[in-house]
Amino acid sequence: MISNLLKNNYLTFVILAGRRLASTENNVNIGDQMKILNDNKQYKKVLELFDAFNEKNIDKCSNWIVIQALKACTQINDVQHGLKIHNLISSRLKHDPYILPSLIHFYIQCGDINRAQLLFETSTKKTLPMYGAMMKGYRKNNLPKKVIDLFNEIKNPDRVIIILLFNACAKLGTNEELNLCGDVTSAKSLFDRSTKKTISMYGAMMKGFIINNLSQEAIDLFNEIKDPNEIIITLFFNACAQLGTEKELILLKSISSKISNSFYSDPYVVTSLIDAFMKCGDVTSAKALFDRSTKKALSMYGAMMTGLTINGQEEEAIDMFNEIHLDELHRENHSEKQKKLLSEMNTDRFEANIIIYLCLLKALTKLDMLEKAQSFVQQIPSYFLTDHRIRSALIHMWVFGSVEAAKRVFEKISEQDHIGWTAMINSYGLNGMGDEAVKLFHQMPKESIDHLTYICVLNGCSHSGLVDVARSIFNDIQTKTEIIYTTMIDCLSRAAAFEEAQKLIEQFERDHAPAVSIYTALLSGARNQKNSKLLQEVVDRMQKLFPNMKDSLLAASILLANVYASSDDIGKATDIKIELHKSGGKKQIGVTVTDIDGKLWKFRAHDRSHAESAEIHKQVDRMSKRIIEHGHKYDASWIVRPIEPDETIETLLCGHSERLAMAAHFIHNRKPKRIQMTMNLRICGDCHEVTKLVALIYQCDIVVRDANRIHHFHLNGQCSCQDYF
Repeated sequence: MISNLLKNNYLTFVILAGRRLASTENNVNIGDQMKILNDNKQYKKVLELFDAFNEKNIDKCSNWIVIQALKACTQINDVQHGLKIHNLISSRLKHDPYILPSLIHFYIQCGDINRAQLLFETSTKKTLPMYGAMMKGYRKNNLPKKVIDLFNEIKNPDRVIIILLFNACAKLGTNEELNLCGDVTSAKSLFDRSTKKTISMYGAMMKGFIINNLSQEAIDLFNEIKDPNEIIITLFFNACAQLGTEKELILLKSISSKISNSFYSDPYVVTSLIDAFMKCGDVTSAKALFDRSTKKALSMYGAMMTGLTINGQEEEAIDMFNEIHLDELHRENHSEKQKKLLSEMNTDRFEANIIIYLCLLKALTKLDMLEKAQSFVQQIPSYFLTDHRIRSALIHMWVFGSVEAAKRVFEKISEQDHIGWTAMINSYGLNGMGDEAVKLFHQMPKESIDHLTYICVLNGCSHSGLVDVARSIFNDIQTKTEIIYTTMIDCLSRAAAFEEAQKLIEQFERDHAPAVSIYTALLSGARNQKNSKLLQEVVDRMQKLFPNMKDSLLAASILLANVYASSDDIGKATDIKIELHKSGGKKQIGVTVTDIDGKLWKFRAHDRSHAESAEIHKQVDRMSKRIIEHGHKYDASWIVRPIEPDETIETLLCGHSERLAMAAHFIHNRKPKRIQMTMNLRICGDCHEVTKLVALIYQCDIVVRDANRIHHFHLNGQCSCQDYF
């Protein structure tokens, strides 16, 4: 009752504040007030606020305000008010790609499919939300063939569009429709029965295989085609990119050397080949192809930037962004000129710009250089910043160290999709804010939830110890994938519920082959609890089940040695370390990346390659003395190899890359307020304790993103993970 009173008082305040703002020119705040009222189903109040604002500010009406007003009309089926709004808004807003989906949806909900279709067909810039709104309208009016016709116009359909297509073509039985609906077996049967196979039929079948992650079958089909055209070649390259192994790379080089030179004038062919080279790890060939191309389309730049990012060359990806001759829009700051340029920009150019900005944000996200990221974000025209994909990418970028910034971006997305919801849930989860992640998950529309959403919310529960909540969510999941099982087992193992975790493994293996990821999750939990008996059992089982997975077995043996060492069973720990040393097994070298005064620094464990290495190691020694004075004792169980005669426990642990990175910060700034670092491995237990002490002693906030999660080390010497890592 109290909460309802508070809510009602808050809404009253919103309405009164909105009326006051309506008499001003503050259209941003009006839009926000309207959204709050819409969220609380106060649709008539939304329209009252809109009318009051438009009495004096009709020329200043933004797309955000119109969207909220149309949403209210749609919800209460207020046809007359909706028509009035459509007539009131300027010609500029009538063709706004963000307002048009709302207008189309409004007319469809009000039963006027013809008006909706006219709006769609006369639009010169058709966006995915517009296609989605129109496809929903055709589906609602029992016109599935028109849904499929629209789908065939879309170059890069997203998940929502694919689902709309699935619903529409469920009753249809042609080759391509069956393929796209996931019934690849029936599609292949139809294809095989055809006596006269056209090139378009081959293309439809290859596309179906690729959509259903059956790229090898697509490649096999390609080998049957005598004279492939540009579309078939592009599909072949896409199939190779999806597999991305050495075998496909050899095939790529062979086919690309034989195709006609005329194909290389097609930007789609070149873009798909660049993407395939990158996905197969051949950056050199991708760069050579890009450099040879005389006419570089934005899609080619996008493929290069994405490829460089996935191959660990993020700085080069950002440098490439600086080289791109983007549309004049990027360089034009005057808002009126921007509007004119946008009205003239066709859909392909608009989408190409969006893709480039998405590639840039992905590169910046991997580098975790927030100041540099902010400077680039300020260069992106405001119109593009309203795109839901850009905003979802921004949420993901701000995950590291700026959850509030991610939240602000999330709340400004007018039409949320599953990507935005999932990105925000992931942001909360990785930062140890499991309760917030779960709360947002329960607010999310059920139709938007997919397997990735489940993974993110379960991961958030795992990192915050919310085992009961995780159980409830897990039990409600209809289709449980390997990674969903892995995440749930990780949650149980972190909470030391090992018996339940092992039963879940048995349940999984009744219907699936054993998965190394699941056993790795169990291992990590056993390591945290220093359960050497369970660890030994799991390692023995992994050696039988996965004898060829050398890297996973190496990591498992290192964990086992660490636990024996921490349990004072030095003999067994030493034996394992000696065996690993003899076998040539080497633990992956730790690397830490950090931004110091706008420059990216990379440190490897025991790194002495930097010009300032001597001073950095002296600073490490000074830090070591201070933490020892505060009672720290170095934990030898985290050392994974035999100690050499000229080494000590302290010198080995003090050489870890994150300690070198912290020392470099203190050299360049005696009293930094904040240090931010990214690691390629999970932080070791000794470094975790050391970083807590460094944050306390030097009164400096330290944020570390390791391979598993994000740690916020606070000034009081505590970590956000509550030692639950």
